[in-house]
Amino acid sequence: MGDLPKVIKQWQMVQPTTFNKETKETIPGKLELKEVPVPELKEGEVLVEVAGCGVCHTDLGYFYDGVPTVSKPPLVLGHEISGKVVAGDPQWIGKEVIIPAVMPCRKCYLCKTGRGNRCLNQKMPGNSLGIYGGFASHIPVPSIDLCEVRDKKGYDLEQLAVIADAVTTPYQAAMRADLKPGDNVIVIGATGGVGVYMVQMAKALGAKYVIGIARNPKKLERALKYGCDYVISTLDKDNKTVVGEWRNFCKENGVDTIGWKIFEVTGTKQGQDLGLDLITFVSKLIVVGFGLAKNEYMISRLMAFDAEIIGTWGCLPEYYPIVLDMVLNKKIVIDPFVEVRPMSTIAQTFEEIHKAGSPEKRVVLKPDF
Repeated sequence: MGDLPKVIKQWQMVQPTTFNKETKETIPGKLELKEVPVPELKEGEVLVEVAGCGVCHTDLGYFYDGVPTVSKPPLVLGHEISGKVVAGDPQWIGKEVIIPAVMPCRKCYLCKTGRGNRCLNQKMPGNSLGIYGGFASHIPVPSIDLCEVRDKKGYDLEQLAVIADAVTTPYQAAMRADLKPGDNVIVIGATGGVGVYMVQMAKALGAKYVIGIARNPKKLERALKYGCDYVISTLDKDNKTVVGEWRNFCKENGVDTIGWKIFEVTGTKQGQDLGLDLITFVSKLIVVGFGLAKNEYMISRLMAFDAEIIGTWGCLPEYYPIVLDMVLNKKIVIDPFVEVRPMSTIAQTFEEIHKAGSPEKRVVLKPDF
């Protein structure tokens, strides 16, 4: 076993944002800098020194929107982590790694039937591990789930943190959709933190046409350089108009409207409603983004269309080496979509991204304790 540091420094969410129904006041959430003792590592565990942790909208949902977590505050958020093993299993010490955002138990029915990404006993930093999350100097995790980074090929280790969720989640979604070469794909939210990788993933896996849908025309223009064959802005348009533009594209390019695979990554009511409106014969709508809104849909249409709505959660750790290889070999490009900031800016960064809704780049916070 390697030498353990004496303490773990971390940014704890001691209180999420709450709303007082009686006074109609919003009580801001609180992040506080803390130090906790390094826990005794169990057999099969390692201590990872965090190189970087990405800021995901899931983190903001926990902090601002009251999205429930398994562990209650104080809680250290952050599940998009890369780092270096500094203690624990001797075979892992000194290795650079990516920590899967969800780590399955590998014993339950779901794990044994290939659905371990949704294991009900899974460990998720920033959610179920209490004071052990990514916005910290170190984190203890099981070694069995780690994805080793043997050659960064010019990347900084902190940049590769985005693979832990933003890039692997689209791969899992593509597997759930049974995406095959020659399939046609729509990505709703194609310019967001996950959407930019969902587009690239679909193209890398052989999709014939990838249509990106989002609000911002400037970002959509950029998307044409990174996987999109055609883009549609929803700015100042209703769903009927957007669906009409998609149908016109199909008509002009001699493409059938049946069988499209639609990935909804925004988690917003508007995006999800659009996904439902785009369903046609033997379509698949894959729900990737999370939101609290409710939607209305005539479910019998699924019967008539012989169509499917599929949910997808996280990514199996077994897929991580595949996705890492895709990034390192530039099949998936991350450089234009990642910004590294000091972890001490966490409060300002949370507020900025919360207000912006869809920032230009995925922010990765690098420890500077």
